[in-house]
Amino acid sequence: MTIHLSILLFFPLVMAVLGALLPRGVAPVALLVGTLVALAYAVLLLFDFETGTDGLQYVTDDAWIDELGVRYMLGVDGLNLWLIALTTLLFAASALWIMLRPPPERPQLYAFHLGLAETAVLGAFLAQDLLLFVLFFDLMLVPFYFLIGQWGGPDRVGATFKLVVYTLVGSLLMLAAAVATGITAAAGSDGGVSFSIERLANAQLETGPQRWIFVAFALAFLIKMPAFPFHGWMPDGYGNMPLPVLAVFSGVLSKVAAYGFLRVVLPVFPDASEDFQMVILLIALVSILYGSAQAFTQTNARLILGYSSIAQLGFIVLGIFALGEAAGTQGALLQMLNHGLVVAALFFIVALLHERTGSDDIRDMGGVAFRAPVLGTLFLVVALATLAIPGSANFAGEFLILLGLFNAETVIAIVAFTGVAMASVYMLRAFIRAMHNRAGAGVRSFDLSVRDGLILVPLVVAIIAFGVYPQQALRHSEATVERVVAAPAGDDAVAQEGATP
Repeated sequence: MTIHLSILLFFPLVMAVLGALLPRGVAPVALLVGTLVALAYAVLLLFDFETGTDGLQYVTDDAWIDELGVRYMLGVDGLNLWLIALTTLLFAASALWIMLRPPPERPQLYAFHLGLAETAVLGAFLAQDLLLFVLFFDLMLVPFYFLIGQWGGPDRVGATFKLVVYTLVGSLLMLAAAVATGITAAAGSDGGVSFSIERLANAQLETGPQRWIFVAFALAFLIKMPAFPFHGWMPDGYGNMPLPVLAVFSGVLSKVAAYGFLRVVLPVFPDASEDFQMVILLIALVSILYGSAQAFTQTNARLILGYSSIAQLGFIVLGIFALGEAAGTQGALLQMLNHGLVVAALFFIVALLHERTGSDDIRDMGGVAFRAPVLGTLFLVVALATLAIPGSANFAGEFLILLGLFNAETVIAIVAFTGVAMASVYMLRAFIRAMHNRAGAGVRSFDLSVRDGLILVPLVVAIIAFGVYPQQALRHSEATVERVVAAPAGDDAVAQEGATP
């Protein structure tokens, strides 16, 4: 079966544009249709994907800018298959939220920007040309600039300014690095300039250029995640972003940055990846400790989840840079999926708690579980999934990450384990303060409605399903992961082979 990936990529944007031109009541419905069609295509990909192959499938490869060697090239493999499915699921959930709870002002523009955001994220995951990847990576910033600036909280102007300044610096660095990569690769070959990621990976750039280009890409990705100490935009951004927008932002946009390390950095810059391995591991380790400590001290539910995301992304980066260890990389991919599902569900729950308490501060909550047993149960399931207890969504991912890291850097793995213990503290604290204890003065306890259940229940079911059966995602990614992790270890393997009598 051949699936034209352009339909998956652009259908949400097309429907959002149509909705923006129609009466205001139609826009959320049009957006939902666009996201559901994309979700259906992603499900078809899951069932039709050929397991056991490490190459691209469903490839779209057309000339775009011949003079610059840029091609419109899309493809799916074990690295991006499930991330595409995660993206379509979370955007569909947010579109359903907007249809059931439309914003009071300018719903057409709201829906348009969300549709544009989905196309940009899917484009970054699907792109197999480096400049095309950079284009979609930069395009992701545009809709969120407007979504925060127009529908954000009271400090939305400052939050938007910080978000743009931080991420734009990283994007400009990455654009310069991408151009330099193509030119450097062309200078060392007989062919013309090409930005095909596969061809760049086979070009074997010299170690010197690899190092400074690696730094530019790494900074761009670490800012977007964010990781410590490049997280300065996060507190204001998370504190002022509309909650259904924040669910997809935290659930999938940060994963694009982690995915960039796997798609671009490790295959194209293997020598530099090995040289900077310890630096990136230390940044990830500090992010785990700092994010966990900050999450424990916060009282705003948004910031608790924001800082916990910094810690979780630190775990993901540890798995990616446990170089040569397929278990760590597979754990990182699985953790991307798990964290995306869990954090999106948590932000939707925060929105429901805000309706019942009038605040995002856990000190103003309490007693919500009274007369709300269904909401309390769903919150408990998601909170326990965050703790990585056996049978939860995060358990398999963190176990594989730590397994791969123990084989690569034992000391860092032991220290990183403290982040697992600290997660139990801040998440259980947030759950207990919100759902139990004495009810706050402004708390109105009422249970989950049917419309809220349509959004939240499928996410919780997906979390449980991944916790019980993560094997399918692991099988889909196994062959591609083995190829990717072999790149930084390639020189060592060649040296060992040459030393064999």
